Amino acid sequence: MKTIKVGLLGIGTVGSGVYNVLHRNQEEIKRRAGVGIEIAMVADLDVARAKNIVGDDVQVVGDARAVIANPEIDIVIELIGGYGIAKALVLEAIAAGKHVVTANKALLAVHGSEIFEAAAAQGVMVMYEAAVAGGIPIIKALREGLTANRIQWIAGIINGTTNFILSEMRDKGLDFAVVLKEAQRLGYAEADPTFDIEGVDAAHKVTLMSAMAFGTKVQFDKAYIEGITKLGAADIKYAEQLGYRIKLLGITKRMENGIELRVHPTLIPAKRLIANVEGAMNAVVANGDAVGTTLYYGKGAGSEPTASAVIADLVDISRLHSADSAHRVPYLAFQPGAMADTPVLPMGDVVTSYYLRLRVADQAGVLAKVTGLLAEAGISIDAVLQREADEIGGEGYTQTDVIILTHDCREAAMNGVLAQMQALPTVLQPIVRIRKEELA
Repeated sequence: MKTIKVGLLGIGTVGSGVYNVLHRNQEEIKRRAGVGIEIAMVADLDVARAKNIVGDDVQVVGDARAVIANPEIDIVIELIGGYGIAKALVLEAIAAGKHVVTANKALLAVHGSEIFEAAAAQGVMVMYEAAVAGGIPIIKALREGLTANRIQWIAGIINGTTNFILSEMRDKGLDFAVVLKEAQRLGYAEADPTFDIEGVDAAHKVTLMSAMAFGTKVQFDKAYIEGITKLGAADIKYAEQLGYRIKLLGITKRMENGIELRVHPTLIPAKRLIANVEGAMNAVVANGDAVGTTLYYGKGAGSEPTASAVIADLVDISRLHSADSAHRVPYLAFQPGAMADTPVLPMGDVVTSYYLRLRVADQAGVLAKVTGLLAEAGISIDAVLQREADEIGGEGYTQTDVIILTHDCREAAMNGVLAQMQALPTVLQPIVRIRKEELA
């Protein structure tokens, strides 16, 4: 059998990792794949830098379309990123009959349905293990390993930048803005970290996992997204005192009336394994009716961890490219004709429990009034923590914090009560609300 020839679009951090790992482990990979896999052509705007990475044995060009047009190229790896030129190049590669491997979660979360339909029409594969959680083989698990299961829910720490920030806030008692600057200095956060800290990156990833778990089209536009920018060191400290850790989670759940699809800071019991995932590491918990709860942990980014996932996709394609397209693993785990039209629930219909922190006047009757409003709305209380005023601002201080944990209720009901609480003259600052998940 001929050697599989690969064209690489973009040889930055991940692309160079792909080249290096494939070159270093070529014999081991060939033993697994049963065929040689060779990067034969690279396209990058910085041709000189690309040539410095791959040497004289690989053809380097500045035009990605030259790679797609090369009839000897069997697989195109897209590592450019974004929605624009990357989408055009992926669709052109598919139209040219090339299999595609991509790490571009944003592209697939927004345009995945169009791309998968085009690939199906051409009979080619689109593989994307590296698009979610870097080196963790969670796509493989959802598409193949958990096939026997009716997936109930998935919850994941799927953005290393935000997990690093939250870990540092907890360990050092610092506020968000201070730790963000440190994360940028150390290279964990981009100069413009918006996609990470506002939860968009995690939403791209959980959107793909949701589609694979429940057999629906990708529905990124329906996801609820909330980042970590409003979290304070006080909330992380109070959560710890109550036996919880705060993590930015991507969550998707199967409910009777639809699917939950959401990203937001979440209180998790400290005894859960996922609550103890620290630094820039990623972890995904998946719950299936047959297998129960499974945990997948590892590096969610980086040159060689992500390259590991890209090369795993190359090996899969090398094994399956000669198989009839009907007998390959479906793009989103379910057969195209069996995809469901299940709606994503609006956030107001989501049922969960809550952590509330209220800065209030330190006077009699305040707590009774607040808990009375919750009772009137039918929301029961799990725990209450009230700090002494002098702990907050020193002797003679006239404000205090009240922290309340609730039992499950509908988000819409909680929104109504929060509006009533905020209007109380004794509530002195915007109320902090963080959702809580037991993940049992």
